[in-house]
Amino acid sequence: MYGIVARFRLKPGMEGQVIEQMHAFEVAKVPGTVATYVYQMDADANEYYMAVVFASKESYVANAQSSEQDARYRQLLTLLESEPEWHDGEIVYALKDAE
Repeated sequence: MYGIVARFRLKPGMEGQVIEQMHAFEVAKVPGTVATYVYQMDADANEYYMAVVFASKESYVANAQSSEQDARYRQLLTLLESEPEWHDGEIVYALKDAE
């Protein structure tokens, strides 16, 4: 598995819109997407972290290079104070169904 972690700050009042955009990503059924997690920080309600998991690096790269993802990214930027910090990498451990 492969993924990306992003840190970003929302413009005030954009909380609902960023959730709508994440839902649109889900509805798009991007090939290779396994999971998306968005965290709102307790210490600062405008600071968010997002983790997106892909089945492989190839599926991640295909999405990153697509015009559809570019359009989604440009729409996301309108909600943010500045560009996100991006951190890509191979997922070396994942705990699943820890009940």
